[in-house]
Amino acid sequence: MATTLTEAEKKANHIISLPRPPRVSSLKSIDPKCAAQEWLTNLEKALSTPSILKDQIDNLFHSDSYWRDHLALQWDFRTIHTAASIASFLNQFQPATQISKLSLQSEGKYAPHISTPENGVPEIDFLASMFHFETKVGRGTGILRLMLDDEGKQWKAYAVYTSLQELKGAEEPLGPKRVYGTLDSMPNGSAGGTWKERREKIINLEGGQEPAVVVVGAGQSGLNLGARLQSLGVSTLIVDRHERIGDNWRKRYRTLVTHDPAEFTHLAYLPFPKNWPQFTPKDKLGDWFEAYASIMELNVWTSTSVKSASFDDNTSTWVVVVSKPDGFERTIRPRHIVFATGHSGEPKIPSFPGQDTFKGTVYHGSQHRDAAEYDVRGKKVVVVGTGNSGHDIAENFHENGAEVTMLQRRGTYVLSLDKGVFMLHDGTHDEWGPPTEQADIWAESLPYQVGFAFNVYLTQRISAEDKTLLDGLEKAGFEVYKGIDDSGIARLYYTRGGGYYIDVGCSKFIADGSIKVQKSPDGIQEFKSNSLVLADGKELEADFVVLATGYDNMQTTVRKVLGDKVADRCKDVWDLDEEGELRAIWRPSGHPNFWYMGGNLALCRIYSKFLALQIKATEEGLVPKAKVNGLPNGSS
Repeated sequence: MATTLTEAEKKANHIISLPRPPRVSSLKSIDPKCAAQEWLTNLEKALSTPSILKDQIDNLFHSDSYWRDHLALQWDFRTIHTAASIASFLNQFQPATQISKLSLQSEGKYAPHISTPENGVPEIDFLASMFHFETKVGRGTGILRLMLDDEGKQWKAYAVYTSLQELKGAEEPLGPKRVYGTLDSMPNGSAGGTWKERREKIINLEGGQEPAVVVVGAGQSGLNLGARLQSLGVSTLIVDRHERIGDNWRKRYRTLVTHDPAEFTHLAYLPFPKNWPQFTPKDKLGDWFEAYASIMELNVWTSTSVKSASFDDNTSTWVVVVSKPDGFERTIRPRHIVFATGHSGEPKIPSFPGQDTFKGTVYHGSQHRDAAEYDVRGKKVVVVGTGNSGHDIAENFHENGAEVTMLQRRGTYVLSLDKGVFMLHDGTHDEWGPPTEQADIWAESLPYQVGFAFNVYLTQRISAEDKTLLDGLEKAGFEVYKGIDDSGIARLYYTRGGGYYIDVGCSKFIADGSIKVQKSPDGIQEFKSNSLVLADGKELEADFVVLATGYDNMQTTVRKVLGDKVADRCKDVWDLDEEGELRAIWRPSGHPNFWYMGGNLALCRIYSKFLALQIKATEEGLVPKAKVNGLPNGSS
């Protein structure tokens, strides 16, 4: 059950109440296209006035409404709440941005239509549509969601989304704009060398070349961003400490498989083949990353670590020293650094009194490879933590004959792979959904707090489908927790980076008692030679203890690699800021020309576009100096 919260706690956690407008059925007739066009025309009229009047916005927006903007009106991610604040926001940025030429999506799923989220529970009808627009510097796409006013007579906006999709004069060479590829179409013609010769010079930084961007990490974060930047003509070098591209997945525990379906997890520009498995084994995904880097012509240096980096505020340039185990060392002077080392930081490895007297084996979950590496049959294993990794590790030990107990401090959200996961993506990122590029825009168009409020009802539907699974877990003593507001996986992911398990097989072993669960809200008191003692004094015998205790903030990795001087200027990463946007990730970090990139495969595909556009706009001198220096919008 959801926690009973005070109004202050609801505000701090961005928990809102959804509106209850009149139903569309109250209208005698409706033409979605005409109604949406009338509203959009009136918005464009308001935007074209020298000073947008509050009365104009009040006529277009509900008083309790939202405008979410990704780089279209200003160079950041913003969520503006209430009609009055939207009026102020537009008056601040529209004069310089000059949004114009608004047009409705004319075909497909996101042409004007009546949208009733969550099968009509709660009873809310939106008149929704994708729309397109231009700004002074680029072109964008947005989503409008209109509701009837209290009298059921006029359409007003509840949520509007605007996103920059391309810069004028820096359009990507896609489709009909693709480059020729012939030697005579390349700079200097045949004198500049063949494609292969040119690639070798670029990737080796021959002739004193310096990349504009150094990306640290060649996982899904770095590869997606590298592909986006290259498409925008921004020279980029990706460095990775592993021997091969994809090793960040290959070297994880043996049984790992992605928990998100194929249609959700494409990389930028290159969808998985139609015969690709729905869920990808880790080694197969690692091979795909390696192939992707080659196909996308990404410049990647493997077995390469960042030795040091310093930033010159006067020249807005980094001095980065990279090295390899064979003694190779090189100094590079890019203008931007992107940390794409995953959305988590260093492993959280707790220590306990008496741990040095423990005769068994204890290690962090990040170090787990395969229980078969040990003689575990009949051995007692305690897995501390009940997130995705904790479950996978527990199942791995159980299947190798160990007696496994999972130690649970607080509740964990559980949903099924075969039902719940597909319900999360139904109608958007699935086999029958719209083009991925459109689905990505729709998926990110609601402010997080509004999305969480609707997810309460989605979570109810998923839990009803998973009733047998959840009942079995609860009977076994496993605490199922659906979030502070019962909104499920999205809130947990964005605010905690975990706290959930997508069931790929472990839950049945917990339900039938094959894997035991021990609750200990206050954790572990101490270790003894052959056991660990819980806070309440209960003792658990153990031969192995695996600490599946998660990871720290990404800022900890920056501090470890780049030092305090850089890390101290960076903001904390992840969780929601005061407006309800994610902190620092994919957006200004607080440190000039330093960026964080991370998240699951889908988020890396989606937000690599926005981060690449910010970097390109900075390179083109389009971003105000205050924003480049990490100051808030409007600062000087």
